[in-house]
Amino acid sequence: MHPSAHLDTFARDHLPPQDQWPELVFDLPELQFGPKLNAATELLDRWVQDGQGDRPCVQGAGVRWTYAELQAESNRIAHVLIEELGVVPGNRVLLRGANTPQLAACWFAVIKAGAIAVATMPLLRAVELGKVIAKAEVTHALCDAALAGELAAAQLQNPVLRGICHFRSAAPDGLEARAARQPAWFTNVDTASDDCALIAFTSGTTGQPKGTMHFHRDILAICRCWPPHCLRADASDVFIGSPPLAFTFGLGGLLLFPMSVGASAVLLEKPAPDALLAAMAEHRATVCFTAPTSYRAMAPLVGQHDLSSLRKCVSAGEALPAATRALWKQATGIELIDGIGATELLHIFISHTEDTAKPGATGRPVPGYQACILDDGGQPLRAGQVGHLAVKGPTGCRYLADERQHQYVQNGWNLTGDSYLIDDDGYFVYQARTDDMIISGGYNIAGPEVEAALLSHPAVAECAVIGVPDEERGQLVKAFVVLREGHAGDVRALQEHVKATIAPYKYPRAIEFRATLPRTETGKLQRFRLRDTA
Repeated sequence: MHPSAHLDTFARDHLPPQDQWPELVFDLPELQFGPKLNAATELLDRWVQDGQGDRPCVQGAGVRWTYAELQAESNRIAHVLIEELGVVPGNRVLLRGANTPQLAACWFAVIKAGAIAVATMPLLRAVELGKVIAKAEVTHALCDAALAGELAAAQLQNPVLRGICHFRSAAPDGLEARAARQPAWFTNVDTASDDCALIAFTSGTTGQPKGTMHFHRDILAICRCWPPHCLRADASDVFIGSPPLAFTFGLGGLLLFPMSVGASAVLLEKPAPDALLAAMAEHRATVCFTAPTSYRAMAPLVGQHDLSSLRKCVSAGEALPAATRALWKQATGIELIDGIGATELLHIFISHTEDTAKPGATGRPVPGYQACILDDGGQPLRAGQVGHLAVKGPTGCRYLADERQHQYVQNGWNLTGDSYLIDDDGYFVYQARTDDMIISGGYNIAGPEVEAALLSHPAVAECAVIGVPDEERGQLVKAFVVLREGHAGDVRALQEHVKATIAPYKYPRAIEFRATLPRTETGKLQRFRLRDTA
């Protein structure tokens, strides 16, 4: 590894040993990175330096910033981080907020300052935020003032978080007031290309968060693989979509990818299907990123909006049903660009173009990546045989101090936890998840985490949570509940309890009350029997 610019060496100290890393492949000319690299310089500052700072960059409710304006705001916030909050290169800075230009400015400020961005979903509760803070030893946070409560509660249990500054605040000590006192210029920290730039959190089947560590060069690598070869957008495009910037799907699709080509993005705080359609029409959007569930919900409403500007639509986050692809094409005339990515690899690694799309198939490996299907013994399978999807490329899994590194990386391959087959045309076709993760509406939901929330209700004696097939959402979260003696089964009360305990999107949409749950002789829960009956 190259000499680090980090004064706080936490990230490098907690990387997995290099012999546990996946094999990294840099076989494209554009993936040759030097020893020094700051992703903010390449994605934001270079446009201003090239005389294109007046190009539109990001916009949201009441805010429209050019590249020069986003740069100036990011520079001022970087000064606040270093000179007022005491951030040093290598510190972890938690970001909490809905998709807004202000959140984008905060993200770039963290990168410019040589710190490590730890973006979190705005719906997370204190208990979930606390796990992230503890795992990454987060020292500072920039938080939307409207979401301050849960973070404050998490801080009480995690004194390692010593500094919080609120943005979109009119307070004298709010980020806007502090930034206004700072200069609009800033010299980016001269980070190494393999200095950690972001820690993106995902949840495994245990519900314990896994931090995936990505370098400055990884951010540039994903911009140079899938976008130019599959999306093929240009500087005239206007990107829009629903995934939060805390999801790497949203970070890439709504910030990194548009800025890599000098395009602009519309950031929506509440991108429900009807609101997303209205915003597409209002902003004359040309490229949309969202999950299959959203495309299915939007299709019947398309006729109510002028989407004549729309030319490319990207689907990811969950498997795309052939019926949803057909429904969207019938409504808009646009062929969906499907893809599979993973937080561990940062973004999409198997996909296709509109011209090479095939109903029911995800696509082929993106240039820069390799993929195959392996059996349980790690041997390649022939076409038509179902096995474990294995991927390698310029990005790969590096968990933050986590024993599950051994499970995800084997013999140099990233094993994504998906079952796939390769058809006779060389297309990769999704079959199922190989673990207990529930993918519903584009969100990854760990069943045991929902179980823990249910078990904290006084009426619940035992419970089990699984995913069941659903035409609209891909899967629904279903809970099987054994009640304590003397308690009645109140579905709504249990659902509201879960919503108040963990992120609301994780609540069980179906609850079935049972007298007992299937278990082995040793007491282990047999979820497969519940899935079989469901």
